[in-house]
Amino acid sequence: MKFLRQQLDKIGHLFEKGGKLESQYPLYEAADTFLYTPGQVTKPSGGSHVRDAIDQKRMMITVFLALIPCVVFALYNTGYQANLAHAGGAPLLGGWRTDLMGLLGLGFNPADLVACVVHGLLYFLPVYLVTLIVGGNLEALFAVARKHEITEGFLVSSLLFPLILPPTIPLWQVAIGIAFGIVLGKEVFGGVGMNVLNPALTARAFLFFAYPAQISGDAVWRAVEPTMLADGMSGATWLAKAATDANALTSGAITWMDAFIGVIPGSMGETSALCALIGAFVLIVTGVGSWRTMFGVTVGTLLTATLLNQVGSATNPMFAVPFHWHIVLGGWAFGAVFMATDPVSSAFTDRGKYYYGFGIGVLVVLVRVVNPAYPEGMMLAILFMNMFAPLIDHFIVSANIKRRIARHGA
Repeated sequence: MKFLRQQLDKIGHLFEKGGKLESQYPLYEAADTFLYTPGQVTKPSGGSHVRDAIDQKRMMITVFLALIPCVVFALYNTGYQANLAHAGGAPLLGGWRTDLMGLLGLGFNPADLVACVVHGLLYFLPVYLVTLIVGGNLEALFAVARKHEITEGFLVSSLLFPLILPPTIPLWQVAIGIAFGIVLGKEVFGGVGMNVLNPALTARAFLFFAYPAQISGDAVWRAVEPTMLADGMSGATWLAKAATDANALTSGAITWMDAFIGVIPGSMGETSALCALIGAFVLIVTGVGSWRTMFGVTVGTLLTATLLNQVGSATNPMFAVPFHWHIVLGGWAFGAVFMATDPVSSAFTDRGKYYYGFGIGVLVVLVRVVNPAYPEGMMLAILFMNMFAPLIDHFIVSANIKRRIARHGA
């Protein structure tokens, strides 16, 4: 590592002001700060400063590490769901993935851990690479044009986006989606720290409404061809089944623990509430993620789901779905931990985080229950509250100022 440090120092002057490659400084700085701690320090003569041991780089890396359990489980469950459906008679999508599995000597046995992980990797990795290439180049392009550093924010967005997509999403749609999320969800507002909406969710929302056939429906959640087999092999998410079948969650075909662990169809990284809980522990302990926001989402979901359970409906089965099922189905846990707590697009004030999270919890249940044609809801709930986060903070700060003025008699 010392040798690499020396080589970076030797070419550093070329990228500094007045150097031959001055315009490419953001690219050099991004590589340098990713590998090493930034060399700039606060000047002692520059006045008093509030210093913290954490910076944006370490904050983003912490979130990245907290996502690792979800990534690992995404690889396993994606392959497991495809192999499970294939074992039941559904034909695989085929192509180079099937050929490569054969070359590696791996079958499609759902009980084979290695076969499941490798099969899942062959679906997740291309989506991740396309996201990195397209999104990363757009980030670099805007950084060079604006003459500012490339931030680590995309490090997290590039991992969040593939995790909230189905395994069969066409790669060209992945490219269009991440481009939309980066450019119109972040860069048009001024870049990192200025965006109102979560870029990864913005990208997914664009894909959902632009290409609903490829990102929703019964056949996209497992990497198998649609068949005329039993409903259990259709690949529909259990949240979608609960919207149409009052007995879906009580028939015994799925247990609450199955949903909590995440061995069910769904977006690649969203199915495991357990892995999201591990990530929440990391974010809360390190102080990177707000427990207040997560608490607000939980309370909002609990109260709204309980209220609608009491109201009931003779025609809409979603009214009967209890709180403990809401939190393990769909993207609730993943969204509450990693999306709602985005430090840029969420509320900043401590009290505001409670209201912000509570609003998400209320809205996700309302969208799921009142509009069963769209049984998810977490994505829209977070994006909607993203727009209200600045307003929430404004009223919180204004109220604090008024109380202080009254307290001091000014």
